[in-house]
Formats: sequence, structure tokens, C-alpha cells
Amino acid sequence: MKKEDREFLYRLLETPSPTGFEMPGQKVWADWIASHAAELACDAYGSTWATLPGRSGRIVMLEAHADEIGYMIKHIDEHGFLRLDRVGGSDAATARGRRLSILGDRGIVPGIIGNTAIHLRRDDQGSEKAPAVHDLWVDVGASNPAEVAKMGIRVGHPAVYQDGPMELSNKRLVSRALDNRIGGYIIAQVMKRVAGAKKKPAYTLVCLNAIQEEIGGHGAVMASYRLKPDVCICLDVTHATDTPGLEAAKHGSVKLGGGPSLTHGTANHPRVVKRLMELAAAAKIPLQHEASSRFTGTDTDKIFQSRQGVPCALVSLPLRCMHSVVETAHLDDIQHSISLLSAFVLGLSEKDSFDQTLDQTLV
Repeated sequence: MKKEDREFLYRLLETPSPTGFEMPGQKVWADWIASHAAELACDAYGSTWATLPGRSGRIVMLEAHADEIGYMIKHIDEHGFLRLDRVGGSDAATARGRRLSILGDRGIVPGIIGNTAIHLRRDDQGSEKAPAVHDLWVDVGASNPAEVAKMGIRVGHPAVYQDGPMELSNKRLVSRALDNRIGGYIIAQVMKRVAGAKKKPAYTLVCLNAIQEEIGGHGAVMASYRLKPDVCICLDVTHATDTPGLEAAKHGSVKLGGGPSLTHGTANHPRVVKRLMELAAAAKIPLQHEASSRFTGTDTDKIFQSRQGVPCALVSLPLRCMHSVVETAHLDDIQHSISLLSAFVLGLSEKDSFDQTLDQTLV
């Protein structure tokens, strides 16, 4: 990864952008991709996209989501302690003793989620349970609600953990918000490659960074209806199941460093999936496989239903420790994902269509 690309990725990861409050991160993403796109746009709720015209009137959309999980201030008690609610799938079991950045009216306010000493919370049987989210309390250094208000904090302000990116040995990248800030990074890098290619792409390329995936894919619904893609590849993260305690029989087998994972079934269009497999084989890009028997749990589920139906496929980056402050990805998987999506976009021709016909036989 080049220095300027790493700096862009780190800015994305360090910028708080919880669900419903994505614009700070969207501005970072838009500022970077603008130099590689012909047009930038944003809808009413903040989903942001970049466009690069192709030779035909057809549109290939690459989609990721911009939001991260976090918390929201739900109550301020008489002693100035804050109580929380979840924003997305935040894990209260890992919350105690963590540092928070609260996005207040006057900027970011630091706080901590309290951790009552183990000496004071042991029970007689030693069977302590993980806290419920309403058990968590936040200390911002205030003694009453008036002092909290002077900081520019009120009920309804969001918060995220302060933990930023770092790298481990053997190309491991660790950070909060890799889900799915890394997807926005990947599709932006694809836009850069396609813009720098010798030949103008056949399909117009639209890279969409959608809002509110973590609570139901609302941004993908709105933007897909508006943009009318002819084919779409969604880029999200998936669970790397190569850590202790996970059984392949239950969770499938996806390895960190084993290449991007391609999902089969449900929202994933067989012809789009087949094209991605062929491209990966031709370019010797390692590819892993996952099954989707009912739904993918990503924006793919929303986009493929848009209007008369959009041929879609889900490409996922293996991720350890999802929805934590130590989400872990492999730099090789990131580069392989960029290469696969770039090959898909640049390999399209004006004659390509992914609509099903009754005389086709697909495996």
C-alpha cells in the first residue's frame, strides 16, 4: 500500500461516522475520490456517489456502506453521568473501560464508559454476566446535567470508540470501523484504477458510499432507486472463521489472507457470480466462497430488489473480531478485492447483459 493510500485509509478510519451521522466520513471519502471522478453527488440523507462516464448508457455500481456502529446518549442523570443506547450492533460485553468520542454540538467531547472495580462487583458464585447496554454509564467529567450541557452534550448525540488504526506483523490491519470503512476505501481505489486505465470503460462506473446499512440498508434503498444501476457489486466485510472457538460446520470456512469471499445464493445473481469467478481464475486472484440460504445481511439484500431487479453480487473482505475495536483485516485481501472489482468493471463490454433468459443453463 502506497503512503498516500494508507493516509487516505487512516483518515477514513479515524473519522467518526456512526449510523445516521455519516457526513464527516463522507466528506473525507468525497475529497479523495473527487480527483478520479467526473462527478460527485449526495442525496438528502447523505449517501454519496462518484461517477465516471463509460462508452455506453449502462451503469455498473460498486457499493459499500459509510456508517459504523456506536452509541447514542439516551439519558443524563442528576450526577452528570450519561446513559447509552446502541447505534447498530454495538457489543455491550466489550464496552466497560473504553474511551469514547462524543459528537456534541461544539465538537468532539471525550468520555469514558465506566468500569466498576472487579473487587466491588464480584458475586458470591463468581457467575458475573456481561452488562446490558442500559447498565453502562459514561463519565465526561461533569457533576450535574448543567455541566454536561455546557460541554455541548444533550440526549441524542452519538458516540464512537476512540480506538484508531494500527498494524500488526504479517500485513494485519487493526481498527474500529473497518466494517465497513474499508469497503469505501476499496471502491474508491477501483475508481482510481478505472480512471487511469488506457481505455474508457464500456459501462459508466458509479461508486456509492451508502448510509445506514447497520440498521437496515436504508441508504442503499434510496440511492439504488435513484441511480438505476444495470449491475451492482456490493463490497462489505465477512467473518473470518479462523480464530479459536469457531466451527466451520456452523459458520463456514473463511480465512484471513485467503482472498476476498464471494457469496452464492439469494440476492447474488448467478451470472454475475460466474463472471467474478472467471475473472478471479484468469487473474489468479485467490477467492473464497460462502453460502447464503436466506439473506446476506448486507446492502445487497436491498439493492437487488430495486425497481425491476438489479443483478447483484456480494464480495466480502474477511474480517476477524467484527463489531469490536480490534477488527482485523489482511492487506493482501484488500489488494485482491481491488484487483477483482477493477477487472470486473474494465472487463465489461457494451454487449454485456446479465438478464436471465429461459434458454440459459447455469451451474
